[in-house]
Amino acid sequence: FCTPCLQECLKPKKPVCGVCRSTLSPGSRALDLEKQIETTETTCNGCNKKMYLSKMRSHAASCSKYQNYIMEGVKAVTKEPLHSTRSFPNRFTFPCPYCSEKNFDQEGLVEHCKALHSMDAKQVVCPICASMPWGDPNYRSANFMEHLQRRHRFSYDTFVDYDADEDDMMAQVLMRSLRDK
Repeated sequence: FCTPCLQECLKPKKPVCGVCRSTLSPGSRALDLEKQIETTETTCNGCNKKMYLSKMRSHAASCSKYQNYIMEGVKAVTKEPLHSTRSFPNRFTFPCPYCSEKNFDQEGLVEHCKALHSMDAKQVVCPICASMPWGDPNYRSANFMEHLQRRHRFSYDTFVDYDADEDDMMAQVLMRSLRDK
């Protein structure tokens, strides 16, 4: 679990397990899980050294062969950068689809539309979606304000590597899953 998700599970007065949602009792440790981590053996994908799962994280941080193994996977799914900057859509600033005011970042566009266009029912193309590789520049949203609030509460740039080739990435994952034990 990432820290924010784990903290959400622990927020309620009766904290719950992030997997099964059963109630957690504060201060109790998952001894069975700790024992399993301490007694399960695995092999480093870099140097093939055998060790217990409990030692794997610290080993991976210092094993240069493991670091190379990871970098091979990253290189395999990263495309060569394109030289023509004109082929890149602008994913940093957007025009308002209602009044055509320009140079809003994603958050600014959401705030601008909430403040000035919340009652406008005109169907418009979302400039954020249209700039994405999977976006359709001709699709008109039936309820643009709802779309903005549901789809654009975060920036895609945080989660998407536009240079990674999805098909190559899936092929690498499948190959590695067959190779790894």
